[in-house]
Amino acid sequence: MSNFLAIDTSSRYLTVLAQKGDKRVLRHGTDCAMRHSVILMDEVQKALDEAELRPEECDFFAAVTGPGSFTGIRIGISAAKGFALGADKPVLGVTSFDLIAYNVNSENFYVVIDAAHSHYYVCGYGKGGEVVFPPCYMSEEDVRALEFPLFGFENLPFDNYVGLDAGQCLAAAVHRGKVIPAHSLRALYVRRSQAEENLNADKKVEI
Repeated sequence: MSNFLAIDTSSRYLTVLAQKGDKRVLRHGTDCAMRHSVILMDEVQKALDEAELRPEECDFFAAVTGPGSFTGIRIGISAAKGFALGADKPVLGVTSFDLIAYNVNSENFYVVIDAAHSHYYVCGYGKGGEVVFPPCYMSEEDVRALEFPLFGFENLPFDNYVGLDAGQCLAAAVHRGKVIPAHSLRALYVRRSQAEENLNADKKVEI
């Protein structure tokens, strides 16, 4: 079994998973929006202490890379990179889509992530878990028109939707991933942030 620390700050949830051998400690908060930067390191320290795991004993550090909260994603990736560089260890990135997909025993389904304002990030999976519908940004109306079952970890308004436990999903997703050098860890952005959209709109007005 690997020793690792995994962090998910990509949504209003916060998940910290520390594993040392066959001992696994999960700390999961369900309403942490706008507070990730304040509470993350305390949760990390508590998880490490409960698992009796020191950062230098980790084989790698993992983070969920999005899509999701732009600020939250940056916080999680920065934390994982910081630990990895300090301990001279690799990192592992898990997308928000794979976080769910690796825990679905089905073929032909979509993973749906809330993108706010009645829009969603969507990715489709086929046989063997391969991506057959690349990540995209869709309206609620377009999501409702999708043919296959929908999965995610939030409370979403779709009849053919199944919500999974994001905290419990993290371990399986991490064990399916591959480590990379710390400097290679990147966020998955399916669209530009609202700040970038607003900046672009302002430039158009000036022109």
